[in-house]
Amino acid sequence: MRFGHFDDAHREYVITTPQTPLPWINYLGSEDFFSLVSNTAGGYSFYRDARLRRLTRYRYNSSPLDMDGHHIYIKDGGTVWNPGWQPTKTPLDRYSCRHGLGYTILEGEKDGICAAQELFVPKGDACELDRLTLTPAVMAEMRAACLHVARLPDPVGATESQWQRPNGLLVGRMRVPLGVIAMIYEARPNVTIDAAILCIKAGNAVILRGGKEAIHSNLAIAGVMREAVAQAGLPRDSVQLVEDTSRQSSVELMELTEYLDVLIPRGGAGLIKTVVEKSKVPVIETGVGNCHVYIDSDADLEMAASVVYNAKTSRPSVCNAEEVCLVHSAIAQEFLPKLAQRLGPDRVAAGKLPVELRLDARAAAIIPGTPAGPADFDTEFLDYILAVKVVDSVDEAIAHIAQHSTGHSEAVLTRTQADADRFTAAVDSAAVYVNCSTRFTDGGEFGLGCEMGISTQKLHARGPMGLEELCSYKYIIHGDGQIR
Repeated sequence: MRFGHFDDAHREYVITTPQTPLPWINYLGSEDFFSLVSNTAGGYSFYRDARLRRLTRYRYNSSPLDMDGHHIYIKDGGTVWNPGWQPTKTPLDRYSCRHGLGYTILEGEKDGICAAQELFVPKGDACELDRLTLTPAVMAEMRAACLHVARLPDPVGATESQWQRPNGLLVGRMRVPLGVIAMIYEARPNVTIDAAILCIKAGNAVILRGGKEAIHSNLAIAGVMREAVAQAGLPRDSVQLVEDTSRQSSVELMELTEYLDVLIPRGGAGLIKTVVEKSKVPVIETGVGNCHVYIDSDADLEMAASVVYNAKTSRPSVCNAEEVCLVHSAIAQEFLPKLAQRLGPDRVAAGKLPVELRLDARAAAIIPGTPAGPADFDTEFLDYILAVKVVDSVDEAIAHIAQHSTGHSEAVLTRTQADADRFTAAVDSAAVYVNCSTRFTDGGEFGLGCEMGISTQKLHARGPMGLEELCSYKYIIHGDGQIR
Protein backbone atom coordinates (compact mmCIF):
# COMPACT_ATOMS: atom_id res chain seq x y z
CA MET A 1 0.00 0.00 0.00
CA ARG A 2 1.12 3.55 -0.67
CA PHE A 3 0.97 4.93 2.87
CA GLY A 4 1.28 1.82 5.04
CA HIS A 5 0.38 -1.82 5.53
CA PHE A 6 -1.39 -4.26 7.82
CA ASP A 7 0.77 -6.13 10.33
CA ASP A 8 -1.40 -9.21 10.80
CA ALA A 9 0.89 -10.79 13.41
CA HIS A 10 0.44 -7.86 15.80
CA ARG A 11 -3.03 -6.80 14.59
CA GLU A 12 -1.82 -3.30 13.79
CA TYR A 13 -2.05 -0.92 10.88
CA VAL A 14 1.39 0.57 10.25
CA ILE A 15 1.56 3.99 8.57
CA THR A 16 4.97 4.79 7.13
CA THR A 17 4.59 8.45 6.16
CA PRO A 18 3.06 11.34 8.12
CA GLN A 19 1.99 13.07 4.90
CA THR A 20 -1.24 11.19 4.26
CA PRO A 21 -4.12 12.78 2.29
CA LEU A 22 -6.34 12.69 5.40
CA PRO A 23 -5.67 11.85 9.05
CA TRP A 24 -5.71 8.16 9.95
CA ILE A 25 -7.67 7.95 13.21
CA ASN A 26 -7.53 5.35 15.97
CA TYR A 27 -10.30 5.21 18.61
CA LEU A 28 -9.23 4.53 22.19
CA GLY A 29 -11.58 4.26 25.12
CA SER A 30 -12.81 2.77 28.37
CA GLU A 31 -16.27 2.85 29.94
CA ASP A 32 -16.28 6.64 30.47
CA PHE A 33 -13.22 8.13 28.78
CA PHE A 34 -12.45 8.26 25.07
CA SER A 35 -9.66 9.55 22.81
CA LEU A 36 -9.27 9.96 19.07
CA VAL A 37 -5.64 9.88 17.88
CA SER A 38 -4.45 10.59 14.34
CA ASN A 39 -1.27 9.31 12.71
CA THR A 40 0.36 12.72 13.41
CA ALA A 41 -0.75 12.81 17.10
CA GLY A 42 -3.72 15.08 16.40
CA GLY A 43 -7.05 14.35 18.02
CA TYR A 44 -9.08 15.02 21.12
CA SER A 45 -10.25 13.39 24.33
CA PHE A 46 -13.58 13.58 26.13
CA TYR A 47 -15.32 12.35 29.25
CA ARG A 48 -18.63 10.60 28.48
CA ASP A 49 -19.94 13.30 26.13
CA ALA A 50 -17.99 14.24 22.99
CA ARG A 51 -19.90 17.50 22.47
CA LEU A 52 -20.03 18.95 25.98
CA ARG A 53 -17.09 17.34 27.79
CA ARG A 54 -14.28 17.55 25.27
CA LEU A 55 -10.84 18.12 26.83
CA THR A 56 -8.87 19.07 23.72
CA ARG A 57 -9.93 20.42 20.37
CA TYR A 58 -9.17 19.03 16.93
CA ARG A 59 -10.54 20.56 13.73
CA TYR A 60 -8.19 19.31 11.05
CA ASN A 61 -10.48 20.36 8.20
CA SER A 62 -11.54 23.78 9.54
CA SER A 63 -10.33 27.34 9.25
CA PRO A 64 -8.54 28.76 11.13
CA LEU A 65 -6.12 25.82 11.25
CA ASP A 66 -6.28 24.03 14.58
CA MET A 67 -3.29 21.83 15.39
CA ASP A 68 -4.25 20.93 18.97
CA GLY A 69 -3.88 17.30 19.90
CA HIS A 70 -1.60 14.89 21.75
CA HIS A 71 1.65 16.55 20.67
CA ILE A 72 5.00 16.11 22.38
CA TYR A 73 7.83 18.53 21.55
CA ILE A 74 11.49 17.52 21.65
CA LYS A 75 14.18 20.22 21.74
CA ASP A 76 17.65 19.06 20.76
CA GLY A 77 20.00 22.02 20.58
CA GLY A 78 18.40 24.47 18.16
CA THR A 79 16.06 21.87 16.64
CA VAL A 80 12.48 21.32 17.81
CA TRP A 81 10.61 18.30 16.47
CA ASN A 82 7.70 15.96 17.15
CA PRO A 83 7.60 12.14 17.01
CA GLY A 84 4.36 12.47 15.02
CA TRP A 85 5.83 15.14 12.69
CA GLN A 86 3.09 17.72 13.33
CA PRO A 87 2.78 20.52 14.27
CA THR A 88 6.40 21.58 13.72
CA LYS A 89 6.66 19.46 10.52
CA THR A 90 10.40 19.19 11.09
CA PRO A 91 11.72 16.59 8.61
CA LEU A 92 12.34 13.27 10.37
CA ASP A 93 15.00 10.68 9.57
CA ARG A 94 12.47 7.92 10.29
CA TYR A 95 8.74 7.84 11.09
CA SER A 96 6.07 5.25 11.78
CA CYS A 97 2.63 5.14 13.36
CA ARG A 98 1.23 1.84 14.63
CA HIS A 99 -2.52 1.88 15.27
CA GLY A 100 -3.31 -1.15 17.40
CA LEU A 101 -6.29 -2.43 19.34
CA GLY A 102 -6.53 0.02 22.22
CA TYR A 103 -3.28 1.88 21.64
CA THR A 104 -1.29 3.98 19.19
CA ILE A 105 2.52 4.15 19.01
CA LEU A 106 4.19 7.01 17.16
CA GLU A 107 7.91 6.66 16.49
CA GLY A 108 10.11 9.39 15.11
CA GLU A 109 13.86 9.62 14.72
CA LYS A 110 15.91 12.77 14.29
CA ASP A 111 19.69 13.23 14.41
CA GLY A 112 20.33 9.95 16.22
CA ILE A 113 17.54 10.34 18.79
CA CYS A 114 14.59 7.94 18.64
CA ALA A 115 11.33 9.00 20.33
CA ALA A 116 8.47 6.55 20.84
CA GLN A 117 5.16 8.02 22.03
CA GLU A 118 2.61 5.44 23.17
CA LEU A 119 -1.00 6.54 23.83
CA PHE A 120 -3.70 4.40 25.46
CA VAL A 121 -6.73 4.60 27.74
CA PRO A 122 -6.45 2.14 30.66
CA LYS A 123 -9.41 -0.11 31.20
CA GLY A 124 -11.50 1.11 34.12
CA ASP A 125 -9.79 4.52 34.35
CA ALA A 126 -11.12 7.87 33.12
CA CYS A 127 -7.86 9.14 31.68
CA GLU A 128 -5.45 8.86 28.80
CA LEU A 129 -1.85 7.89 29.39
CA ASP A 130 1.03 8.97 27.19
CA ARG A 131 4.32 7.14 27.57
CA LEU A 132 7.40 8.69 25.95
CA THR A 133 10.63 6.73 25.49
CA LEU A 134 13.73 8.61 24.34
CA THR A 135 16.70 6.49 23.33
CA PRO A 136 19.70 6.81 21.08
CA ALA A 137 18.66 5.39 17.71
CA VAL A 138 21.22 2.56 17.86
CA MET A 139 19.80 1.36 21.19
CA ALA A 140 16.32 1.37 19.68
CA GLU A 141 17.57 -0.66 16.72
CA MET A 142 19.25 -3.16 19.05
CA ARG A 143 16.08 -3.56 21.06
CA ALA A 144 14.02 -4.00 17.91
CA ALA A 145 16.46 -6.65 16.64
CA CYS A 146 16.15 -8.58 19.91
CA LEU A 147 12.37 -8.55 19.75
CA HIS A 148 12.35 -9.52 16.07
CA VAL A 149 14.66 -12.48 16.59
CA ALA A 150 12.66 -13.60 19.63
CA ARG A 151 9.51 -13.76 17.49
CA LEU A 152 11.15 -15.81 14.73
CA PRO A 153 10.48 -19.57 14.59
CA ASP A 154 13.03 -21.74 16.39
CA PRO A 155 15.20 -23.28 13.67
CA VAL A 156 16.60 -26.09 15.84
CA GLY A 157 14.89 -29.44 15.45
CA ALA A 158 12.99 -28.45 12.32
CA THR A 159 12.87 -31.13 9.63
CA GLU A 160 14.02 -29.51 6.39
CA SER A 161 12.95 -32.39 4.18
CA GLN A 162 11.82 -35.99 4.44
CA TRP A 163 11.43 -38.84 1.97
CA GLN A 164 10.74 -42.58 1.97
CA ARG A 165 13.02 -45.11 0.37
CA PRO A 166 11.79 -48.18 -1.56
CA ASN A 167 12.77 -50.38 1.39
CA GLY A 168 10.46 -48.43 3.68
CA LEU A 169 13.10 -46.32 5.46
CA LEU A 170 11.89 -42.80 6.24
CA VAL A 171 14.85 -40.44 5.84
CA GLY A 172 14.68 -36.90 7.21
CA ARG A 173 17.13 -34.03 7.49
CA MET A 174 16.91 -32.09 10.76
CA ARG A 175 18.49 -28.74 11.64
CA VAL A 176 20.93 -28.77 14.57
CA PRO A 177 23.19 -26.08 16.08
CA LEU A 178 26.70 -25.58 14.73
CA GLY A 179 28.05 -25.75 18.28
CA VAL A 180 30.48 -23.13 19.58
CA ILE A 181 30.83 -20.06 17.37
CA ALA A 182 33.56 -17.46 17.81
CA MET A 183 33.46 -14.00 16.30
CA ILE A 184 36.25 -11.45 15.87
CA TYR A 185 34.99 -8.00 14.99
CA GLU A 186 35.87 -4.32 15.07
CA ALA A 187 34.10 -1.42 16.84
CA ARG A 188 30.26 -1.26 16.42
CA PRO A 189 28.98 -2.71 19.71
CA ASN A 190 25.61 -3.52 18.09
CA VAL A 191 27.44 -6.53 16.62
CA THR A 192 27.81 -7.86 20.17
CA ILE A 193 24.06 -8.04 20.69
CA ASP A 194 23.33 -9.25 17.14
CA ALA A 195 25.79 -12.14 17.42
CA ALA A 196 24.67 -13.13 20.90
CA ILE A 197 20.93 -13.25 20.21
CA LEU A 198 21.30 -15.08 16.90
CA CYS A 199 23.68 -17.70 18.31
CA ILE A 200 21.53 -18.35 21.37
CA LYS A 201 18.31 -18.55 19.34
CA ALA A 202 20.00 -21.10 17.04
CA GLY A 203 21.14 -23.20 20.02
CA ASN A 204 24.84 -22.23 19.87
CA ALA A 205 27.30 -20.96 22.41
CA VAL A 206 29.21 -17.86 21.33
CA ILE A 207 32.60 -16.37 22.17
CA LEU A 208 32.91 -12.71 21.20
CA ARG A 209 36.12 -10.81 20.68
CA GLY A 210 35.45 -7.15 19.87
CA GLY A 211 37.82 -4.27 19.30
CA LYS A 212 39.41 -2.06 21.92
CA GLU A 213 37.44 0.97 20.67
CA ALA A 214 34.18 -0.39 22.10
CA ILE A 215 35.36 -2.61 24.93
CA HIS A 216 33.38 -0.79 27.64
CA SER A 217 30.13 -0.94 25.66
CA ASN A 218 30.79 -4.58 24.78
CA LEU A 219 31.38 -5.46 28.43
CA ALA A 220 28.09 -3.83 29.42
CA ILE A 221 26.11 -5.51 26.63
CA ALA A 222 27.67 -8.93 27.20
CA GLY A 223 26.98 -8.60 30.93
CA VAL A 224 23.30 -7.94 30.26
CA MET A 225 23.13 -10.86 27.83
CA ARG A 226 24.81 -13.25 30.30
CA GLU A 227 22.35 -12.24 32.99
CA ALA A 228 19.42 -12.63 30.60
CA VAL A 229 20.37 -16.15 29.46
CA ALA A 230 20.91 -17.18 33.08
CA GLN A 231 17.43 -15.93 34.00
CA ALA A 232 16.06 -17.95 31.08
CA GLY A 233 17.61 -21.11 32.50
CA LEU A 234 20.54 -21.35 30.10
CA PRO A 235 24.23 -21.51 31.07
CA ARG A 236 25.57 -18.04 31.73
CA ASP A 237 28.76 -18.96 29.89
CA SER A 238 26.89 -19.69 26.68
CA VAL A 239 27.71 -16.02 25.96
CA GLN A 240 31.31 -15.03 26.61
CA LEU A 241 33.30 -11.92 25.81
CA VAL A 242 37.08 -11.94 25.48
CA GLU A 243 38.18 -8.95 27.55
CA ASP A 244 41.73 -8.99 26.21
CA THR A 245 41.69 -6.89 23.02
CA SER A 246 45.33 -7.48 22.13
CA ARG A 247 46.36 -9.11 18.87
CA GLN A 248 47.41 -12.18 20.82
CA SER A 249 43.84 -12.95 21.93
CA SER A 250 42.76 -13.06 18.28
CA VAL A 251 45.64 -15.37 17.39
CA GLU A 252 44.71 -17.73 20.20
CA LEU A 253 41.07 -17.86 19.09
CA MET A 254 42.17 -18.79 15.58
CA GLU A 255 43.98 -21.84 16.97
CA LEU A 256 41.23 -23.27 19.24
CA THR A 257 40.34 -26.15 16.92
CA GLU A 258 39.52 -28.39 19.88
CA TYR A 259 36.85 -26.04 21.24
CA LEU A 260 35.48 -23.96 18.35
CA ASP A 261 33.31 -25.20 15.49
CA VAL A 262 33.46 -22.07 13.36
CA LEU A 263 35.06 -18.60 13.41
CA ILE A 264 33.42 -15.56 11.79
CA PRO A 265 35.40 -12.34 11.20
CA ARG A 266 33.50 -9.10 10.69
CA GLY A 267 35.20 -5.81 9.96
CA GLY A 268 37.61 -4.29 7.48
CA ALA A 269 39.43 -6.00 4.67
CA GLY A 270 42.64 -6.34 6.71
CA LEU A 271 40.96 -8.14 9.59
CA ILE A 272 39.03 -10.50 7.31
CA LYS A 273 42.14 -11.32 5.25
CA THR A 274 44.17 -12.06 8.37
CA VAL A 275 41.57 -14.41 9.83
CA VAL A 276 40.97 -16.25 6.55
CA GLU A 277 44.71 -16.79 5.99
CA LYS A 278 45.79 -17.63 9.55
CA SER A 279 42.89 -19.37 11.27
CA LYS A 280 43.10 -23.11 11.92
CA VAL A 281 39.40 -23.06 12.83
CA PRO A 282 36.92 -23.26 9.91
CA VAL A 283 36.03 -19.72 8.81
CA ILE A 284 32.90 -18.20 7.29
CA GLU A 285 34.22 -15.21 5.38
CA THR A 286 32.23 -11.99 5.56
CA GLY A 287 33.27 -9.87 2.65
CA VAL A 288 34.32 -6.48 1.54
CA GLY A 289 31.61 -4.78 -0.51
CA ASN A 290 32.73 -3.38 -3.87
CA CYS A 291 29.09 -3.04 -4.95
CA HIS A 292 27.97 -2.11 -8.48
CA VAL A 293 24.83 -0.50 -9.92
CA TYR A 294 24.32 -0.85 -13.68
CA ILE A 295 21.98 1.57 -15.50
CA ASP A 296 20.62 -0.17 -18.62
CA SER A 297 19.77 1.55 -21.91
CA ASP A 298 16.02 1.69 -21.20
CA ALA A 299 16.12 2.34 -17.45
CA ASP A 300 13.72 4.80 -15.83
CA LEU A 301 16.26 7.59 -15.35
CA GLU A 302 14.52 9.23 -12.41
CA MET A 303 14.34 5.87 -10.64
CA ALA A 304 17.95 5.17 -11.53
CA ALA A 305 19.14 8.52 -10.13
CA SER A 306 17.19 7.91 -6.93
CA VAL A 307 18.60 4.40 -6.49
CA VAL A 308 22.19 5.49 -7.15
CA TYR A 309 21.79 8.42 -4.76
CA ASN A 310 20.47 6.15 -2.01
CA ALA A 311 23.00 3.37 -2.61
CA LYS A 312 25.91 5.80 -2.42
CA THR A 313 24.90 8.49 0.09
CA SER A 314 22.47 7.04 2.63
CA ARG A 315 25.34 5.46 4.56
CA PRO A 316 28.56 5.36 2.54
CA SER A 317 30.66 3.68 5.26
CA VAL A 318 28.88 0.29 5.15
CA CYS A 319 29.63 -2.75 3.01
CA ASN A 320 26.37 -2.63 1.01
CA ALA A 321 26.95 0.93 -0.21
CA GLU A 322 27.50 1.41 -3.95
CA GLU A 323 31.09 2.00 -5.04
CA VAL A 324 30.80 1.71 -8.84
CA CYS A 325 28.14 3.00 -11.25
CA LEU A 326 28.06 1.47 -14.74
CA VAL A 327 26.03 3.43 -17.31
CA HIS A 328 24.93 2.25 -20.76
CA SER A 329 26.33 4.48 -23.51
CA ALA A 330 22.87 4.96 -25.08
CA ILE A 331 21.66 7.02 -22.09
CA ALA A 332 24.97 8.32 -20.71
CA GLN A 333 24.64 11.78 -22.31
CA GLU A 334 21.26 12.29 -20.65
CA PHE A 335 21.75 10.44 -17.38
CA LEU A 336 25.24 11.40 -16.23
CA PRO A 337 24.63 15.19 -16.03
CA LYS A 338 21.50 14.55 -13.96
CA LEU A 339 23.40 12.24 -11.65
CA ALA A 340 26.33 14.64 -11.31
CA GLN A 341 23.97 17.49 -10.45
CA ARG A 342 22.22 15.45 -7.78
CA LEU A 343 25.41 14.10 -6.19
CA GLY A 344 27.27 17.40 -6.38
CA PRO A 345 25.63 20.85 -6.46
CA ASP A 346 22.28 19.68 -5.10
CA ARG A 347 23.97 18.17 -2.02
CA VAL A 348 26.10 21.27 -1.49
CA ALA A 349 22.99 23.46 -1.66
CA ALA A 350 21.40 21.26 1.00
CA GLY A 351 24.44 21.63 3.27
CA LYS A 352 25.73 18.10 2.62
CA LEU A 353 29.04 16.73 1.43
CA PRO A 354 29.20 16.27 -2.36
CA VAL A 355 30.17 12.93 -3.88
CA GLU A 356 33.49 12.88 -5.69
CA LEU A 357 33.14 11.18 -9.07
CA ARG A 358 36.06 9.07 -10.35
CA LEU A 359 35.42 8.87 -14.10
CA ASP A 360 36.63 6.63 -16.89
CA ALA A 361 37.55 8.38 -20.17
CA ARG A 362 34.08 8.10 -21.72
CA ALA A 363 32.30 9.44 -18.62
CA ALA A 364 34.89 12.25 -18.31
CA ALA A 365 33.97 13.40 -21.82
CA ILE A 366 30.41 14.05 -20.59
CA ILE A 367 30.70 15.39 -17.03
CA PRO A 368 33.45 16.93 -14.88
CA GLY A 369 35.16 14.83 -12.26
CA THR A 370 38.40 13.15 -11.23
CA PRO A 371 40.02 10.80 -13.77
CA ALA A 372 39.73 7.25 -12.47
CA GLY A 373 43.01 5.62 -11.47
CA PRO A 374 43.97 1.96 -11.99
CA ALA A 375 42.66 0.92 -8.56
CA ASP A 376 39.45 2.94 -8.43
CA PHE A 377 37.24 0.21 -9.86
CA ASP A 378 38.58 -2.28 -7.30
CA THR A 379 38.29 -0.08 -4.22
CA GLU A 380 35.75 -0.18 -1.41
CA PHE A 381 35.86 3.57 -0.74
CA LEU A 382 33.50 3.65 2.26
CA ASP A 383 33.30 7.37 1.59
CA TYR A 384 31.55 9.94 -0.60
CA ILE A 385 33.39 8.70 -3.68
CA LEU A 386 31.86 6.91 -6.67
CA ALA A 387 33.65 5.34 -9.64
CA VAL A 388 31.75 5.76 -12.93
CA LYS A 389 32.22 3.83 -16.17
CA VAL A 390 30.33 3.89 -19.48
CA VAL A 391 29.62 0.50 -21.09
CA ASP A 392 27.96 -0.56 -24.35
CA SER A 393 25.84 -3.52 -23.24
CA VAL A 394 24.55 -5.55 -20.34
CA ASP A 395 27.16 -8.19 -21.21
CA GLU A 396 29.97 -5.63 -20.86
CA ALA A 397 28.56 -4.60 -17.48
CA ILE A 398 28.43 -8.25 -16.39
CA ALA A 399 32.02 -8.79 -17.55
CA HIS A 400 33.21 -5.71 -15.63
CA ILE A 401 31.47 -6.91 -12.47
CA ALA A 402 32.97 -10.40 -12.87
CA GLN A 403 36.44 -8.86 -13.04
CA HIS A 404 36.14 -6.31 -10.22
CA SER A 405 33.36 -7.41 -7.83
CA THR A 406 33.96 -8.83 -4.37
CA GLY A 407 30.79 -10.92 -4.67
CA HIS A 408 28.71 -8.86 -2.25
CA SER A 409 25.80 -6.96 -3.88
CA GLU A 410 25.07 -5.74 -7.40
CA ALA A 411 22.01 -4.08 -8.98
CA VAL A 412 20.59 -3.51 -12.44
CA LEU A 413 18.13 -0.75 -13.38
CA THR A 414 16.20 -1.81 -16.47
CA ARG A 415 12.74 -2.12 -18.01
CA THR A 416 13.73 -5.07 -20.19
CA GLN A 417 12.93 -8.39 -18.56
CA ALA A 418 15.44 -10.25 -20.73
CA ASP A 419 18.25 -7.96 -19.53
CA ALA A 420 17.13 -8.35 -15.92
CA ASP A 421 17.10 -12.14 -16.29
CA ARG A 422 20.49 -12.10 -18.01
CA PHE A 423 21.99 -9.95 -15.25
CA THR A 424 20.60 -11.97 -12.33
CA ALA A 425 21.64 -15.27 -13.91
CA ALA A 426 25.17 -14.22 -14.87
CA VAL A 427 26.25 -12.02 -11.94
CA ASP A 428 27.84 -14.23 -9.29
CA SER A 429 27.28 -12.26 -6.08
CA ALA A 430 25.55 -12.97 -2.80
CA ALA A 431 22.72 -10.51 -3.53
CA VAL A 432 21.60 -9.37 -6.99
CA TYR A 433 18.94 -6.66 -7.28
CA VAL A 434 16.60 -5.54 -10.03
CA ASN A 435 15.38 -1.92 -9.86
CA CYS A 436 16.26 -1.30 -6.22
CA SER A 437 19.18 -0.26 -4.02
CA THR A 438 22.04 -2.47 -2.85
CA ARG A 439 21.51 -1.00 0.62
CA PHE A 440 18.92 -3.70 1.36
CA THR A 441 21.59 -6.40 1.80
CA ASP A 442 21.02 -6.60 5.52
CA GLY A 443 19.63 -9.22 7.87
CA GLY A 444 16.98 -6.89 9.24
CA GLU A 445 15.85 -5.81 5.78
CA PHE A 446 15.65 -9.46 4.68
CA GLY A 447 13.40 -10.28 7.63
CA LEU A 448 16.09 -12.18 9.55
CA GLY A 449 15.98 -9.84 12.56
CA CYS A 450 19.69 -9.06 12.32
CA GLU A 451 22.79 -10.81 11.02
CA MET A 452 26.13 -12.31 12.00
CA GLY A 453 27.59 -10.74 8.89
CA ILE A 454 27.24 -10.91 5.12
CA SER A 455 29.00 -13.93 3.71
CA THR A 456 30.60 -13.57 0.28
CA GLN A 457 31.73 -17.19 0.09
CA LYS A 458 29.66 -20.05 -1.30
CA LEU A 459 30.16 -22.94 1.09
CA HIS A 460 27.54 -23.30 3.82
CA ALA A 461 26.36 -19.69 4.03
CA ARG A 462 26.00 -16.84 1.55
CA GLY A 463 24.63 -13.33 1.97
CA PRO A 464 23.17 -12.09 5.28
CA MET A 465 23.63 -14.83 7.88
CA GLY A 466 20.60 -15.35 10.11
CA LEU A 467 19.36 -18.23 12.21
CA GLU A 468 19.31 -20.93 9.53
CA GLU A 469 22.88 -20.13 8.51
CA LEU A 470 23.99 -20.75 12.12
CA CYS A 471 22.70 -24.31 11.93
CA SER A 472 24.02 -27.53 10.43
CA TYR A 473 21.91 -30.64 9.95
CA LYS A 474 21.84 -34.33 10.68
CA TYR A 475 19.87 -37.21 9.19
CA ILE A 476 17.15 -38.92 11.20
CA ILE A 477 16.14 -42.32 9.79
CA HIS A 478 13.09 -44.30 10.93
CA GLY A 479 12.68 -47.94 10.05
CA ASP A 480 10.81 -51.10 10.93
CA GLY A 481 13.55 -53.68 11.32
CA GLN A 482 15.24 -53.12 7.93
CA ILE A 483 18.74 -54.59 7.49
CA ARG A 484 21.29 -54.36 4.70
